[in-house]
Amino acid sequence: VAADNPLPPRVLANRAWHYLFGTGIVSTPSDFGYMGGKPSHPELLNYLAHRLQRVHGWRLKPLIREILLSQTYRQSAQHRPAAAAIDGDSRLLWRFPPRRLDAEEIRDTMLTVAGKLDTTMGGPGFRLYQYTRDNVSTFHPLDEHGPETFRRAVYHQNPRAAKMDLLTEFDCPDAAAVAPRRTATTTPLQALTLMNHQFTIDMANFFAERITAETDPKNPTAQVKRAFVLAFGRSPENDELASSLALVKEHGLDAFCRALLNANELIHVN
Repeated sequence: VAADNPLPPRVLANRAWHYLFGTGIVSTPSDFGYMGGKPSHPELLNYLAHRLQRVHGWRLKPLIREILLSQTYRQSAQHRPAAAAIDGDSRLLWRFPPRRLDAEEIRDTMLTVAGKLDTTMGGPGFRLYQYTRDNVSTFHPLDEHGPETFRRAVYHQNPRAAKMDLLTEFDCPDAAAVAPRRTATTTPLQALTLMNHQFTIDMANFFAERITAETDPKNPTAQVKRAFVLAFGRSPENDELASSLALVKEHGLDAFCRALLNANELIHVN
């Protein structure tokens, strides 16, 4: 961190950009060498490095605030065919790059929508597995998740080389390896997990209970509108409202809430 070393502030500023936008100004956050990616906006990277080191005194919070208040960050993810024809990956940031939530974010989002997220800070963590030891340590994923597991995923005691259902299916890295950049895959197991995993079913039932408690049970229109606000932060369009009411009438509120938890809009940032 010597004042005349230009690399550390660039690497750190790039990491901040990487976690906010999904891809850093340099797309290889751990490799700024000849084999790494070239910066998409080299002058911007120099500017951010200067601000981090010389203006903010290596403090990340003011740098992050500066990025979040920028016009670039506050863009929508609306698609524009003319711009996409030139820059399909939005590396030039003509829109905010859409991204899928990380595994932990998906789990916490489902808990939040269902009204079950425990936001208690500090203290011991929780486990999504049963730990047994017979010569070797074995981790058995839980089939049922009790209230003690409804804390934020940051408090999960994630064992090395163990797979934890929902988290693993949505590309949570192996805790035994360093992962500066996560992959974002699309697999059939993800769809099956969101449809059939006991955690999803439980959250759908809790979501339905929350809707019933917060609205008039005899007013399905109010229930559907409240569910859309909680899940997507918006009111349903007329066609969505009609389809949702038909689903609730035929299959019940639990099935409707389960459908919302399976929607792409829930697990993507736009």
